[in-house]
Amino acid sequence: MKESKIESTPEAWESGDLGREEEFVRVAEDVDSNAIDEALELRMISIRLQKSLIEDFKMIAKLNGIGYQPLIRQVLMRFADAEKKQLLREAISQFEKETHESESREEQHRACG
Repeated sequence: MKESKIESTPEAWESGDLGREEEFVRVAEDVDSNAIDEALELRMISIRLQKSLIEDFKMIAKLNGIGYQPLIRQVLMRFADAEKKQLLREAISQFEKETHESESREEQHRACG
């Protein structure tokens, strides 16, 4: 039986689906960190976090087989996505409420006029 091919995505690499065996690891030579950062749209920042929080992220990352910095990026992305969705839901709800109120006023005006 032929095995299905795993698509090469960042998620497949992060999860380990594409493997993590040391026999396939080699150190890249002449790596241009700036080019990598640019390609991945990464920007270095400085942030102060509690030591206990960093240790928690390291422990969680180790249990998931990833580095703690990629884990922090994932957590921040999930939070930002959830917040944007919540803001959009609130804006849509407010728009629908204002539209409904406007339609109700127009109906009342027609009924009285």
